[in-house]
Amino acid sequence: MGIAYPVSNLLQRLTLSLFGDWQVKGRENVPPMGPLIVVANHQSNCDPSLLAVSLKRRIWFLAKDTLFHGPAATWFLRSYGAFPLHREGADITAYRWALSQLGQGRALVLFPEGTRSNGALQKGGPGVVRLALKTQAPLLPVGITGTERLGHVTRTLMPTGKIRVNIGQVFSLPSVEGKLNAQVQESMVDTIMLRVAALLPESYQGVYKPQAAEETKAADSP
Repeated sequence: MGIAYPVSNLLQRLTLSLFGDWQVKGRENVPPMGPLIVVANHQSNCDPSLLAVSLKRRIWFLAKDTLFHGPAATWFLRSYGAFPLHREGADITAYRWALSQLGQGRALVLFPEGTRSNGALQKGGPGVVRLALKTQAPLLPVGITGTERLGHVTRTLMPTGKIRVNIGQVFSLPSVEGKLNAQVQESMVDTIMLRVAALLPESYQGVYKPQAAEETKAADSP
């Protein structure tokens, strides 16, 4: 495994203890072993390291390919458990890597929004649904608050403010026979995102607030 992951986690716990008000709820909900897809809202580049110290599992995750600049950054990110994701179009290499991690019984973190939000949940993308259906891996929803103020990844060195990680109950998507149509896929995305939204204060729920979700469904109806 190397030293990058444990040393980084040790330092992150230290900085959170020194500079931040960090609390984790629901650690007992994390399965101790087996394939697992962790789905969380995404507000800062600090979120992966926060999840690494908050969950009772070694995690792997996809990171935007622009972070892998230069040999030092690439070595560290790969040692830490990250794999580059090209966000323009479907990235088959990243998808196969994700399948491989789950096939080895690992915990894979995905941020279904696809990019950082401003604190309020945005619409989730379909990639997590395809991966969950393909592998039949259970999903673990996580709600993060407080990191929207941290911004750049260098703020992992001084994570100030009230930071909360709320871990929900594991759930699974129903299996689908035949081809997955767009309507069923969208419904499954909403199921996942509503689980995450339920772990967040209302001000963070964005398009998944109860009223906003109903308005979106009405607008999408023929």
